[in-house]
Amino acid sequence: MSDLLADIETLVRCESPSSDHDAVARSAEVVAEVGLRLLGVEPERIVVDGVTHLRWQFGDGLPRVLLLGHHDTVWPHGSLETHPFSVRDGVLRGPGCFDMKAGVVMALHAAATVPDRDGLSILVTGDEEIGSPSSRALIEETAAGCDAAFVLEASADGGALKCRRKGVSHYRVEVVGRAAHAGLEPEKGVNAGIEISHQILAVAALADPVAGTSVTPTVVSAGTTVNTVPAAARAAVDVRVWDEAEQLRVDRAMRELAPIVEGAEVRVTGGINRPPLEAGSSAGLFALAQDLAGDLGLGELTSASVGGASDGNYTAGLGVPTLDGLGAVGGGAHADHEHVVVAELPRRTALLAALVENVLAKRDPSGATNRAGESGTARR
Repeated sequence: MSDLLADIETLVRCESPSSDHDAVARSAEVVAEVGLRLLGVEPERIVVDGVTHLRWQFGDGLPRVLLLGHHDTVWPHGSLETHPFSVRDGVLRGPGCFDMKAGVVMALHAAATVPDRDGLSILVTGDEEIGSPSSRALIEETAAGCDAAFVLEASADGGALKCRRKGVSHYRVEVVGRAAHAGLEPEKGVNAGIEISHQILAVAALADPVAGTSVTPTVVSAGTTVNTVPAAARAAVDVRVWDEAEQLRVDRAMRELAPIVEGAEVRVTGGINRPPLEAGSSAGLFALAQDLAGDLGLGELTSASVGGASDGNYTAGLGVPTLDGLGAVGGGAHADHEHVVVAELPRRTALLAALVENVLAKRDPSGATNRAGESGTARR
């Protein structure tokens, strides 16, 4: 336990806001040092668009099990001064501890206890908090063909594993109008502010609460001065869906948006960011986790469906069985009360190690792997 806590403290004390590539590179070196000590080998350092990612791959063949996490955080520089690292009364605190530096440390410690790591890959990315723009291809390349992806994002409330995640799409609706003096000749303008208002109402109407689909206009702007007809306006749109059909429906509708105000132009950019992690992707692995938790005396595991997305959405989108929320138990991600329950750290690390060892060890008589996401889920 003491080594686990010490390594989490080391990572938390190295601030790594996603937007600062140098800070993320420094954090990657800290993660690499911890991994080298525990695993005995250096990781690959993969820099894409200035962002540093780390990957360990064991064995000569293609990876069969992927441990997936990220070391960037939403916390800006200086957060340690206002939210210092501490461990008191069984609770660990500090910026990024729950989301998800504890999970990264847990992955490395779990892997270190697996006697035969042949077929294991560990990927720790540096830009998950901003949508994984530079790491998506790396995630998909590493996960392709795996029997299981275990995602070290923090657990849901009460320690529940995340077995279903909404897919995410992001759009930008831009309106081009024509400026005019608002007092002298407003009729000669094309009011982009009025047009974006029509578009916001049209976009919001695409939501389907019954299906769990949210379509939310977020950041909106229009105009330049109080006495000028706005010549331009824009709105950002956040979309969350439970299934692919809904994601495609909304995508089509967004691209079919048409202007209402005569003379205005409407342009839509963006699109699908992460596919949904549907329940079927995690069902087999969750059943395996429940069985192993019983074997380890960890009590009953629960599952949760959550609206937020993770890099597990990408692995599930490839058809790889994916189980998420295997990281720290606690709460307060991105918030002032972010924290980790210390007593759960060794318990969840032991569960992760058992999952990895189980999936790596099981093969059918022909030598092919027994996919943990299928009906023939292997047990120890």
